[in-house]
Amino acid sequence: MKKVDMDEIYRSMAPEKIPWIHEKPPKVLVDLVETGVVGPCRTVDFGCGTGNYSIYLAGKGFEVTGVDISPTAIEIARENAKNSGVHCNFIAADVLGNLEDVGGPFDFAYDWELLHHLYPEERERYIKNVFGKLNPKGRYLSLCFSEKSPQFGGKGKYRETPLGTCLYFSSENELRDLFSPYFHIDEMKIIEIGARFGSHLAVYSFMRAKDVERFTTYNAIA
Repeated sequence: MKKVDMDEIYRSMAPEKIPWIHEKPPKVLVDLVETGVVGPCRTVDFGCGTGNYSIYLAGKGFEVTGVDISPTAIEIARENAKNSGVHCNFIAADVLGNLEDVGGPFDFAYDWELLHHLYPEERERYIKNVFGKLNPKGRYLSLCFSEKSPQFGGKGKYRETPLGTCLYFSSENELRDLFSPYFHIDEMKIIEIGARFGSHLAVYSFMRAKDVERFTTYNAIA
C-alpha cells in the first residue's frame, strides 16, 4: 500500500479541515488525568500532529515531548504551544525510526489514532520503539480504528479515506497479540468516539510496560 505524504496534508489544508485534528483533548485522556490514574510525569505523544493534546497535558504539569513525521505539523505545534503559554518539546521524526532525538525514558506514552496509519508489517517495530522509550512499568495508552467501525465503507481491514490515506482497521485479538509481548494490558475495549465528521468505533488499550528484566533485555539487543 502506497502511503500519502502526511506533510503535504498539513501544508495544503487548514488544521480545522484535517479530520484528526481536534482542539479539545479526548475524554478518555482527560479522565485518566482528572482521576489521577496518570499524574504529571515525563510523557511522549506519538503522532502529536499540531500538538493540542500535548499542550493540554503541559498545562496540567506534564513534561511533554510530541513527535510527528510532518515537519509542518511540528512547526504549527510549536506556535500553538507558544500562543498557549506552555512549554513542550516538539520533534519531527518517523515513529518507525531509531528515535534517538526523542530522548526519554518516559513514564507515560500515548498515541491517539496513530496506529491505524501503520500497517501490520510495521507495527511490531513501532511497539518496540514505544516500549524502548518507557521506564520500567511505564504506562501506555493507544487508540485506533476498530474493524467493527462503519467508517469508509465499513468492510475490509484496509480502507481508503476521502483524503486519499489508507487506514488499517484492527481487531482486539490482533492488538492483544501485538501488545502482549511488551506490555501488561490493564484494559482493552471498544469505545465510541465523537469526531468533527461523525463518530466512530475505536479500540482503547491501556497498558503497563513489562518488567525491568525484559526492558533491559530489549535495550541490550535493540
